[in-house]
Amino acid sequence: MFFRLFIIAYVTLISVNGRILRVKRPLLSLNLIDEINSAQTTWKAGPSKFMSWSKSSIERLMGVRPEYFEQHKDLQVLEHAVPNDLPENFDARDQWPNCPTLKEVRDQGSCGSCWAFGAVEAMSDRVCIASNGAQNVHISAEDLVSCCKTCGFGCNGGFPQGAWSYFKKTGLVTGGNYNSNEGCRPYSIAACDHHVNKTLPPCQGEEKTPSCAKKCLDDYSVAYTDDKHYGDSVYSIRSDETQIKTELYKNGPVEAAFTVYADFLLYSSGVYQHTSGSSLGGHAIKILGWGVENSMPYWLVANSWNQDWGDNGFFKILRGKDHCGIESGIVAGAPKLN
Repeated sequence: MFFRLFIIAYVTLISVNGRILRVKRPLLSLNLIDEINSAQTTWKAGPSKFMSWSKSSIERLMGVRPEYFEQHKDLQVLEHAVPNDLPENFDARDQWPNCPTLKEVRDQGSCGSCWAFGAVEAMSDRVCIASNGAQNVHISAEDLVSCCKTCGFGCNGGFPQGAWSYFKKTGLVTGGNYNSNEGCRPYSIAACDHHVNKTLPPCQGEEKTPSCAKKCLDDYSVAYTDDKHYGDSVYSIRSDETQIKTELYKNGPVEAAFTVYADFLLYSSGVYQHTSGSSLGGHAIKILGWGVENSMPYWLVANSWNQDWGDNGFFKILRGKDHCGIESGIVAGAPKLN
């Protein structure tokens, strides 16, 4: 038997008895970690659960469709009168300690549903904040991903502003994380990992968008239509750090989108700035605060890749420079309290 190896980009071509086989190889490496850490000092890279993922699997997590940034321009812009006493550091978890969802990091699994997760995370927080802690709900990512046909393509990506518009027009039921049995429609896509974290099952290929089942779990005591929560408004915040800070300070977390590069997958701590690696696509997250670390201004952000990524699921990214577009696609809205 005769073998020949050809390495091209992120695919290894193997010739076996004259037949060419394509074998995907990982995008990330220990050499890239060393390159990042030797090139800058504002953040640290480290081994990540994505080290064994193929480039195509990672790209699928980046679920913000390219058209979003054009569509975002059509949203109503909310303009704030900026207070004179905005603090240097702000963390919504400290500001509203009676709102448990602010502390949560969810997991989108092998599904390009970040556009939905960034939305339902901020929606859940805002229901609690607007009600002064009287209403603690867990808005369902499952309901949004599976049932909103105007939001995009489910696990194949979507539009954050479509998620907020759907919340206002159609409403969303409650639903916890995978295997939580919490709420009307918990998330049905398992957290998984490619043989790195032994506490999680291995990923079994790319997940399909769940079916839109307009019914609650059999043992849930509230009917689907009665469990719905609604938004009262949808708006954007212009790409201005004082406007974004004011929105966070007054109303709570927002959904944002930015371009993910390969080095971001290896983030461990510090204030992220793009150093190296190719663009992998648009990703939606939740901004919940800001601050300064070692003289570097940052946004405090919750990701949807579980707590075993980054800084316990959170990260910091350079603030005030629209870094990777983080300040150009922000969307939010007020909830309609039940």
